[in-house]
Amino acid sequence: MKLKNIVNTIFFDVDHTLWDFEKNSALTFNKILDQYDFPFSNKEFLDIYIPINKKYWDDYSKSKISKENLKIGRLKKTFTELRFKYSEKLIIEISDLYVKNLPKQTFLFNGVLDILKYLKPNYKLHIITNGFEYVQQKKLEFSGIRHFFDKIINSENAGAKKPSNKIFNYALTLTNQNSGNCLMIGDNFEADIMGAINIGMNAIHFNSTGEPYHNKCQMIYCINDLKQIL
Repeated sequence: MKLKNIVNTIFFDVDHTLWDFEKNSALTFNKILDQYDFPFSNKEFLDIYIPINKKYWDDYSKSKISKENLKIGRLKKTFTELRFKYSEKLIIEISDLYVKNLPKQTFLFNGVLDILKYLKPNYKLHIITNGFEYVQQKKLEFSGIRHFFDKIINSENAGAKKPSNKIFNYALTLTNQNSGNCLMIGDNFEADIMGAINIGMNAIHFNSTGEPYHNKCQMIYCINDLKQIL
């Protein structure tokens, strides 16, 4: 059966799905790092930081580390690998500047505004994100897409992170929906796709980060390809 015949509610992830995290993060760090006289280039910093940040977010999603460990630890490890002696004050200062300024960046993936306008008249649209509540709200507001979504479900108000059943069940309860009528669209195979499938939701994998091919659900590489499915 076609998804468009059974789905009435769509949950989107935010980072790497709607909001271009890597581009916006790089812009934020470039503005911050330019304020300091570091013995390395912004590119050298980002080349090391990006995989470290991904690993820290994976650990945070699995509740292996705390929010504060994530915010501080990723910077400490990056500076350590750059062989730069840092102070605690510097780490906290950069971390605070980053969290404050990141959501002010507004780059969305190509086609996001178009697809949200296309879907909004026919589906109830919501967000499920592991990101920090304040930051994610501001990202949606600054980028001009907050009004497309009814509920913003995040790991802090749900008390659990994707792929936990708890956050998905919390989303179903909050929206008064059955899993079979819902669709999850996200970039992360484990957190978004398997998390949704495991509780009976439908899923579409927007593969914006080059994850391996799989046959668990439909996979798209451009967000506007949703028009061919929904």
